[in-house]
Amino acid sequence: MIYIHNIDPILFSIGFIDLYWYGAMYAISFLLLDYLMKKEVYLGNFDLSIVIIDKILLISIFSLLIGGRLGYAIFYNIDYYYLNFNKVFYIWEGGMSFHGALLGILFGILVISIKEKINFFKLSDFIVVFIPLGLLLGRIGNFINSELYGMPTNGNWGVIFTKIDSIPRHPSMLYESFLEGFILFIILKIIYNKKPMTGKLSALFLIYYAFFRFIVEFVRVPDIQIGYLYNDWLTMGMLLSIPMFLVGLIIYYLSIQGKIER
Repeated sequence: MIYIHNIDPILFSIGFIDLYWYGAMYAISFLLLDYLMKKEVYLGNFDLSIVIIDKILLISIFSLLIGGRLGYAIFYNIDYYYLNFNKVFYIWEGGMSFHGALLGILFGILVISIKEKINFFKLSDFIVVFIPLGLLLGRIGNFINSELYGMPTNGNWGVIFTKIDSIPRHPSMLYESFLEGFILFIILKIIYNKKPMTGKLSALFLIYYAFFRFIVEFVRVPDIQIGYLYNDWLTMGMLLSIPMFLVGLIIYYLSIQGKIER
C-alpha cells in the first residue's frame, strides 16, 4: 500500500520557537546512549567511570555537530560554502554529513584517550556499539523531514513525499534506519557480549556501515548540487564509504592478529 507522507516536521511550537522532530531525534539519541552506556558501566560490563562517559557524550555532541557540518560543506557543497563561508555555521539551515560526523567523533575519542590515558580502540569499541541507535533515530528524523528520499518505485511499499512530488519513491532513509541502525546494532551487540579482541567492534562497525550505506545509495537520490560522480550510479555517499570499508578491513586484520594493544 502506497503511503502518502504529510507529517509536519515541527513537533511543537512555543511562541516563535519551533521544535523540530529531527532535533528531537538527536536529543533522544544522546539521552538513550547516555542511559545505555552508563548501564553497562553500572553492571560492570565495561571498565570506565561515569565521569568518562559524561566526557565522551559531551565531546561527542560538539564533535558530531562540527564534524557533520564541516563534512557536508567540504564533501557535498564546497563551491557554495567557499563563496559563503559564514553559512557553514548556519546549522539550522540543514546539511549534515555522517562521514564528517564520524570523523569528528573519532577526533573526540582520540582527545579523550590521550587525556585520560585510555586505549583508543578500547573507547571506540565501546562507543560504536551504541552509535547505530542514534543512526536509527536520526534516519527516522530524515524521513519525517522528507529528506534523503529515494528514487521512484513501482513497489507497493513506496512513499509519496508530498513536499517533493506525487511520485511513489523508495523510503531510502527508512532502509538506512533499519540496516545501519537496527541490524547493525544487533550485530555489534551480539559480538560485544562475546568480549571480542580489541579493535574488532570498531572494524565491524566501519565495514558493515559502509556496506549497508553503499547498497542503499543505489536507490537514494543523490544531492542535487552534486548529482552522480560517475556514469549515473556512483554517488558521494558511495565514494566516502569505500575508504571507510577498507580501513575497517585493515583494523579487523590487525585485531584478529592480536596486533592492536589492549
